[in-house]
Amino acid sequence: MEIHFAPLQGYTDDCYRREHHLLLSGIDCYYTPFVRLEHGTVREKDLRDVRPEFNEGVPLVPQVIARDGQELSALIDVLRPMGYERLDINMGCPFTLQTRHGRGAGLLPNPEAVEDICRIVRQHEDLAFSVKMRLGLHEVDEWQRVLPILNDTPLVHICLHPRTADEGYAGTVHMDEFEAFARRCHHPLLYNGDLRTPADIERIADQYPFLKGVMIGRGLLARPSLALEYRTHHNLSASEQALHLVGLHSLLLEEYAQFIPSEAQLHQKIRTFWDYAEPTIGRKAWKKIHKAGTLRNYMNAVLQLM
Repeated sequence: MEIHFAPLQGYTDDCYRREHHLLLSGIDCYYTPFVRLEHGTVREKDLRDVRPEFNEGVPLVPQVIARDGQELSALIDVLRPMGYERLDINMGCPFTLQTRHGRGAGLLPNPEAVEDICRIVRQHEDLAFSVKMRLGLHEVDEWQRVLPILNDTPLVHICLHPRTADEGYAGTVHMDEFEAFARRCHHPLLYNGDLRTPADIERIADQYPFLKGVMIGRGLLARPSLALEYRTHHNLSASEQALHLVGLHSLLLEEYAQFIPSEAQLHQKIRTFWDYAEPTIGRKAWKKIHKAGTLRNYMNAVLQLM
């Protein structure tokens, strides 16, 4: 199956995507953290992250988040001249900062807004679109009013995370609802949610052979070699996984050091690399890295993983 790398704000920036693709690959498609309008324009940091010159050689699709067709049109006007031929529409972001404004999963209780966005999609025959979504904002069956609209819209695929926005990333996924969604979905389908090991991917592939692929975010941040292990049918040992983490970390540190001026700022930026890595490196090493108060102590803690 195809393996897609889900975007995570503050983690999968252009530096991370480039270095991950260079060192580990195994990914069919990377996505940018969502590009959005702020006071009518796109933030400069979002523009930098999505610029083709910073993503050369990486199979990349920009993800956008919009509350209506007008916002989507404005984002298309920014991204299309950069040469992108496909955009991914975020209908799944669970964070209140977005949902309370009707963006991300906040679209799902509002079929009229989804129809307005899909109207713009249908007007742009020169662009391809995909959608990443959840089951609903509050209820697990909110997708039922939205899916017929998406079925009538030309899409490359739909990626479904079978939780509500209210549930965030906690609790078990609703596989019964996922299966009901899959039976009624007319588009190629990707699964997203709680994929942490090659065995998890293989289980989903075996259980749902009709899937186009899977999208993984936190699982790849914790275990960057995950897609490569699945591709090669070779599970790495814990020490080998840690070495891949350290190798990717070294490449990122070198990149960030080129434009982050001080040790304190560099330390603050790079330490988030380990936020999801506890399952791979263990609690003791994870705590030591996060408790390091200086860049020097931090690097000593990282080097102890080797």
